[in-house]
Amino acid sequence: MAEPVRHGAPLEPWKDPAAKPFLRVENVTKTFGKVYACDDISLDVYRGEFFALLGGSGSGKSTLLRILAGFETPDRGRVLIDGVDVTAMPPYARPVNMMFQSYALFPHMTVAQNIAFGLKQDGMAAGELRDCVQQMLELVQMPQLGNRKPDQLSGGQRQRVALARALAKQPKLLLLDEPLGALDKRLRERTQFELVNIQERVGTTFVMVTHDQEEAMTMSSRIAVMDAGRIVQVSTPAALYEYPSTRFVAEFIGGINLFEGRVLGHDADQRIARIACAAVEGGVLHARHADPLPEGTAVSVAVRPEKIDVHEAPPRADNVAVGKVRDIAYLGDVSIYHVETESGAVVRVQETHVERSSEPHYDWGETLWLSWPASGAVVLST
Repeated sequence: MAEPVRHGAPLEPWKDPAAKPFLRVENVTKTFGKVYACDDISLDVYRGEFFALLGGSGSGKSTLLRILAGFETPDRGRVLIDGVDVTAMPPYARPVNMMFQSYALFPHMTVAQNIAFGLKQDGMAAGELRDCVQQMLELVQMPQLGNRKPDQLSGGQRQRVALARALAKQPKLLLLDEPLGALDKRLRERTQFELVNIQERVGTTFVMVTHDQEEAMTMSSRIAVMDAGRIVQVSTPAALYEYPSTRFVAEFIGGINLFEGRVLGHDADQRIARIACAAVEGGVLHARHADPLPEGTAVSVAVRPEKIDVHEAPPRADNVAVGKVRDIAYLGDVSIYHVETESGAVVRVQETHVERSSEPHYDWGETLWLSWPASGAVVLST
């Protein structure tokens, strides 16, 4: 069984030039009329990954998943699984199974019969079938519930039955279409970890479609962010959050502040860009940037709300802005402040509540100084 990839694990095959992709999508294009649902998409997924396709409605993620499953045929391009071109194969001939958002359990069958359905269709012997079903029930921690009907189960239990049925045929690739979308928030959060733990135990390669950024960040080894039929960035959750490559990714993943400006120059070692920006004190914003940009280049500078420190007096820092509190949201673990600067820019700041308090620390109309280091800012030229 292959070793799965997990957050922070030393095994990262996408960084190994010698590693061969388990799933390869090559220049796949799919149109519906004049609309490009998938526009020249290429993608590599490695064995044992829990990979997420993340995007909003109309981004093309569901169409790409259906192409992988064989429910749609691309206009151009091809799909290879474990080195085999499956582009023209029908769904039943592919080493792939799919778990649908609705779970699609048979209501008249028991849990055990639902799990056994595909195995019976394949002609598995009765004794082997019983053993396999029991193994699947134990995998999803439901060994005593095989005789229940789906309407006697909770939403989380139905989700696990659907997963067990999908894994029972031992597919090389499991596709998950919004797998937790039918669950309430608390159950969804708990089930995320359960699903990851199951994937780690079986080692099957998972590809999941979701519009929920938190879900993708929690569960995936890597994420492909999609927009308008294209993949705009593929990376680990941490790299997507800390180093977005485009303005779209920065805004789509987590909360963000965007400051507009033009490049004035760089420091002596070319690591810090100086950017003209009216929202900060002195009119110059400093941001770390790996590749020097030509003077005069229009850029956006992204700063996460939690990177910003709040002060009641002017601080000494790389970047300082001053403004008045216009909006406050108390969320229990954190407070969110919207601070409007003299230039009219509104800066979102997040303060974590370390000590017990029934009220936010600052009040409407209060003047605050905000600061953040150059290393906390990301320069985006697109």
